[in-house]
Amino acid sequence: MLRKISLTFAVLAAGVVGAPLLAQTTDFPSKPVRIVVPFPPGGATDITARVVAAKLSTKWGQPVVIDNKAGAGGNVGSDLVAKSAPDGYNIVLGVTGSHAINVSLFKKMPYHPLSDFEPLTQATIYPNAIVVNPQVPANNLSELIAFLKKEPGKLSYGSDGNGTASHLGMEILKSRANVQLVHIPYRGSTPMITDLLGGTLMVGITGLPAVQQHLKAGKLKMIAITTPQRAPGAPEYKTVAEQGFANFNAAPWAGFFAPKGTPKPVVDKLSNDLIEALKQPDVMQKMSELGSTVVGNRPDEFRQFVSRQIEMWAEGVTISGATVD
Repeated sequence: MLRKISLTFAVLAAGVVGAPLLAQTTDFPSKPVRIVVPFPPGGATDITARVVAAKLSTKWGQPVVIDNKAGAGGNVGSDLVAKSAPDGYNIVLGVTGSHAINVSLFKKMPYHPLSDFEPLTQATIYPNAIVVNPQVPANNLSELIAFLKKEPGKLSYGSDGNGTASHLGMEILKSRANVQLVHIPYRGSTPMITDLLGGTLMVGITGLPAVQQHLKAGKLKMIAITTPQRAPGAPEYKTVAEQGFANFNAAPWAGFFAPKGTPKPVVDKLSNDLIEALKQPDVMQKMSELGSTVVGNRPDEFRQFVSRQIEMWAEGVTISGATVD
């Protein structure tokens, strides 16, 4: 009899403990949700967040507010969410820099990309493109490498800036290909592309959308893109991986994170609803127009991806010697 009473009490206790978790799932969200974008309005990350937010707001019947908190390569906005209450009402759309590169690039980080966050889902990935001025006698990666080895140190390449995915991706490729190529950091893609078109710069690496029109006009030549697979919107462009560098993946990405300690039922609901929003046809079309590919993976898959990315970009930071105080 005593054993039956004990079992009954244990079952009832489990029900009491489980009730709040069930409520967290069924009631969430019961108030506005904030998505922090750690960059200024208008960029691809901001647009992605706003498109997804509109879908979530419709589904939940609650406002989903975009809050742009730029600064320190994404660290300011990301840190704000890392230190927010772990209840699901504050999430961040982190990127390659804020949640992979910066942990190696900055001497002092206010958070860790994994130990201070619950990964929800990878939203998108997009290719950086290695391009050359038409004067360069190379039409693919093997020809460019052969030319660089024949003329070591003769050419320079431009990137979007020190410590960016374009800079570090090229440094990793240089190391694996054993070629010499001097780095010239620019403040974004626009001034670099101007120099590429003008012939004062021969090699550049930046986001594919920024150079598409010049490639189609024949003013630049494509060498390779940095995603592991070809871009759905531009399948004619070969990847670095398929041109002799297996598993090469130095592509920028974006993904949603919640603060560490957010209850699993809330994490699961956020993940499920974010994936559903991302995979709606009009959202996928909008992302394609931005040059991005929708991913929408599960939290455990995204966590493993981020872990690998942290290791890979650490290699790029070490090779390049880049650092930020």
